[in-house]
Amino acid sequence: MTPQQKRRYSRHILLNGFGLEGQEKILAGKVLVVGAGGLGSPILQYLAAAGIGHIGIMDGDMVSLSNLQRQTIHTTSDISRPKTDSAKEKILALNPEVRVTTFPYFITQDNALDIIRPYDFIIDATDNFSAKYIINDACVMLSKPFSMAGVNRYGMQVTTHLVGSACYRCFFPEPPVQEEVETCAMVGVLGSIVGMCGTIQATECIKHLSGVGQLLTNRLLCIDALTMQFSTIKIERNPDCPLCGNSPSINQLREYAFKPCKQQ
Repeated sequence: MTPQQKRRYSRHILLNGFGLEGQEKILAGKVLVVGAGGLGSPILQYLAAAGIGHIGIMDGDMVSLSNLQRQTIHTTSDISRPKTDSAKEKILALNPEVRVTTFPYFITQDNALDIIRPYDFIIDATDNFSAKYIINDACVMLSKPFSMAGVNRYGMQVTTHLVGSACYRCFFPEPPVQEEVETCAMVGVLGSIVGMCGTIQATECIKHLSGVGQLLTNRLLCIDALTMQFSTIKIERNPDCPLCGNSPSINQLREYAFKPCKQQ
């Protein structure tokens, strides 16, 4: 680590249990963030600030005016630009040492495995059930750790998966039917809680790479912003899970028939 890097990351290095070794692991880490919107904004900013060596950004959307209420990595001048381009620009302005790879399209059953495979940790920052199941299934198939979250109205939920812990299908085996799905475009979302959720996801990633702390495995963290109540629901790996169970029946990726939805 260079003297300049030691100054930049000094507050990490000072942490008990983190130190130089933890920061060196961060610098060597490769993280893919799927979604450069409301969740992706703080995730990408904090990962870049932390010094993640290689950040992949995947998003097929363009910046729009309605995004700016919560998608803080973008500015008014970025409207109509690809989100991947806008996000990469901000990341490199914050930390030019970070290597950034962009994928300016949405995740699908055809591209997920190849894109996810090179990365050490995957972060789901989408608001799309089809994408969430593709990310979950691809990561389990490839034995990749990942963080997954959901936000709408005034609430959020986040969990982390490691090999052998409960996956998304352990507690939600199949996605809801289209008529039951509420998106932030339909019911609204409090911008600041999207930032809270993304920051938690970034923290989970940094903890995993550096080897500090306890992750949200086999737990679903829920936050109600109206009352500021935090609750944790314990989850167990389901031995009958169709994906990660003892006799899995899902062996290939599948896209679900949901209407296109913007990233969180």
